[in-house]
Amino acid sequence: MSAEPRVLASGLNFPEGPAFAPDGTLWCVEARGGALVAWSERGLVRHDSGCLPCGLAFDAMGRAWFCDAKANAVRLLEPDTGRWETVATEVDGAPLNAPNDLAFDAIGNLVFSCPGDSRFEPTGVVCCLRPDGRVTTLLRDLYFPNGIAFSEDNRTLMVAETYGRRVWRGGWTAITASWHDVHPWAELGGDPGPDGLALGADGLLYVAALRSSAIKVVDEGGIVVRTIAVPGPRPTNVAFDPSGALGMVVTEAEHGLLLSYPDEGPGVTPFRPRR
Repeated sequence: MSAEPRVLASGLNFPEGPAFAPDGTLWCVEARGGALVAWSERGLVRHDSGCLPCGLAFDAMGRAWFCDAKANAVRLLEPDTGRWETVATEVDGAPLNAPNDLAFDAIGNLVFSCPGDSRFEPTGVVCCLRPDGRVTTLLRDLYFPNGIAFSEDNRTLMVAETYGRRVWRGGWTAITASWHDVHPWAELGGDPGPDGLALGADGLLYVAALRSSAIKVVDEGGIVVRTIAVPGPRPTNVAFDPSGALGMVVTEAEHGLLLSYPDEGPGVTPFRPRR
């Protein structure tokens, strides 16, 4: 059973997407505040994006890649220079529709969810931005695709379907950016369902269960083996500190919390390719 979490920050404006930069700095986004936020013991440093940032991932150069659900784009920030760049705005000749979360694979493919307005109609898609700039569709007809996680060996891809109340899983071939043998893997229920994902070094998947005040821990068979209490009803995402100091980090949107569970972890460090 997890100890009480440490509150790193409160009053954030709908925090999501916790992620650790290569230098070890913890970041998240304020979706409704329009900012990318760097946390340290000295406080918060906000970078105003002028948009609606959702998920967040870092490459090996320390650039922060994020989904902009307002501009319908995948964008990036170079923290050292303050330079913003729009990287992708279309898939299959059509505009992106409110991209939400994202994750790199080992060779630099960037998989991202694009739910649009798919809470009640299965119109959400999962896309891939390849290193050469091409954007392709991996899976269609989902009820709000959301959090994304790759296995440590880069051979498996998992995607949360929030309003489908489940997690999809399939094999991943990086060189061709293909997701195959894709199937519903973990039926998690909830109202609405799973949001952000992070893989533990123990092989278990840690799932932020939106509006449930909990992180659900899922085994290889897709079964919930335990839950970790969150002091707020709307956990949105989860990440693990590669240094181990902060353990598991959770964002909670109702109270605007950035939380540390030092006794949880370690986790699998997300891929940070050189692009």
